[in-house]
Amino acid sequence: MADRRQAEIRVPEPCSVVIFGASGDLTRRKLLPALWNLHMEGRLPDGFSVIGMARTPKTDESFRAEARESVAKYSRFRDLDAEEWRQFEAGLFYLEGKYATPESYTQLSALLDRLCDERGSCGNRLYYLATPPSGYVEIVQQLGQAGLARPEEGAGWSRIIVEKPFGRDLESARVLNAELKGVFAERQIYRIDHYLGKETVQNLLVFRFANGIFEPIWNQHYVDHVQISVAEALGVEGRGAYYEEAGALRDMVQNHLMQVMCLVAMEAPVSLDTRSVRNEKVKVLDAIRPITEAEAAEWTVRGQYAAGEADGGSVPGYLEEKGVSPTSATETYAAVKLMVDNWRWAGVPFYLRSGKRLPSRVTEVSIHFRAAPHLLFRGFGNDEPERNVLTVRVQPNESIALRFGVKVPGAGMDIQPMTMKFDYSEEFHAEPPEAYERLLLDCMLGDTTLFSRDDWMERSWELMDPILRAWKATAGALPQYPAGTWGPEEADALLARDGRAWTNPE
Repeated sequence: MADRRQAEIRVPEPCSVVIFGASGDLTRRKLLPALWNLHMEGRLPDGFSVIGMARTPKTDESFRAEARESVAKYSRFRDLDAEEWRQFEAGLFYLEGKYATPESYTQLSALLDRLCDERGSCGNRLYYLATPPSGYVEIVQQLGQAGLARPEEGAGWSRIIVEKPFGRDLESARVLNAELKGVFAERQIYRIDHYLGKETVQNLLVFRFANGIFEPIWNQHYVDHVQISVAEALGVEGRGAYYEEAGALRDMVQNHLMQVMCLVAMEAPVSLDTRSVRNEKVKVLDAIRPITEAEAAEWTVRGQYAAGEADGGSVPGYLEEKGVSPTSATETYAAVKLMVDNWRWAGVPFYLRSGKRLPSRVTEVSIHFRAAPHLLFRGFGNDEPERNVLTVRVQPNESIALRFGVKVPGAGMDIQPMTMKFDYSEEFHAEPPEAYERLLLDCMLGDTTLFSRDDWMERSWELMDPILRAWKATAGALPQYPAGTWGPEEADALLARDGRAWTNPE
């Protein structure tokens, strides 16, 4: 078991976590294993409790048995210590209920009060919306009507975590924000993006602002362009009906990629307090040059995967997937070129792309630096030496690598690119924590730094909406790319027009 140095780590106050949608895949694969990991690392308080709520009939005992199976399969601590598990499962409870029925919230209130008395949760409550987005408003309204949203003076705290997608366009995001803030205060609302909980994403701030050698060259004088890629090897995996309503731009670019871009492009905050960091991220969005509907064809690319080879065999195309219309115009690949019109980044394009059925599952940020101002080694067979590239691998195999030229041993002046690499697992000899561990803990501690503020969310949708409208208005079939390849030819042409090319992860 992990060493429990309670004096050296922050432990939240006793609290109860209520998971709406406790029968779902997110709870089973991510939330319960993350909470177990936090318990094993001594980061949960005594008396910590979890209430799973869903429509599926279950008992406390069956919920605990399912939780044991989940952590044994998906957690970092898969070898369950009997005594540790006994302590953890004592705080697991289940409530069968319907999200639209007031009686369910009366029962929830009674159970929370009982746990406050029995386990000392002190009225501190965290609500996690792990349901489909269609249930968000319903649950929020019922929590408000039941008096479970805003605690009385001195009666603890109440917070709510909202999963993505946070709306499907600017209008729906504004409506959802209004509904949430009609019941909860903004300081109580935690809009989660699990990418921000990943170790390497968090390390972007440390890498930039704790190392004096990088920040001076992190600007338009030295950086030629930036690429941010989120590649998925899988297809829609039986979720065709959901994906038809989403698409790659809504599902990945508007949230995950834009969040990572903000961390790459933001100015140094005056401090690491929540307000300062979030303010700088919003400033990046404010500086992005909007893409009009008329410009979308020039600045963006979309595509669909066709049948091809993946996972060692033949796989169907998107239009053949279950739940997908055979005439669907939903993109499974999206690429966007963005310009940040501020003093630091003027003239430096940021290329963002995400797609399904690509050759591998990988998320990378690559900073491409400008060429040396004078080609000193021209005439030695090195007329166009490779430029320096700094690559931050977010997943899998978290790492940071710097590519630079070196002279090959011998009498000539042959220059070859080499890579200097830092690998998290090799250096720290440990599996990095799951993103949900950090984010759940931060929420219990009341730290909103890694969560999205309302103005960030709405500004991000403002930038994406014209693209979505342009795509909707464009008739005809989408560009196709065979499964197992790096996307449509049009995506290569997007960079080729600028004299650049995608750096495909190894």
